[in-house]
Amino acid sequence: MKASELRSKTLDELNSQLSDLKKEQFNLRFQKATGQLENTARVRQVRRDIARIQTLVNEKRAAEKRIGA
Repeated sequence: MKASELRSKTLDELNSQLSDLKKEQFNLRFQKATGQLENTARVRQVRRDIARIQTLVNEKRAAEKRIGA
C-alpha cells in the first residue's frame, strides 16, 4: 500500500482500513503463537501499513485543526 493511494482517502475510510489492519495483525499474532503462520513477512508489512495510515490520520487531523482554528 502506497502513501499516495492513502492520501486520496477520507478520514473515515482511513479509520476503517486501520481497523481492518489491526484485526489482521491480531490474527497474524495468534497464528504465530499457535505455529500456523506461513507468511512471516506479512507481519512486518501489516505493521508498517498501520504506521503509515496512523501518520496520515494525524496529518489530516492536524490540517483540520489549522483550518478550523
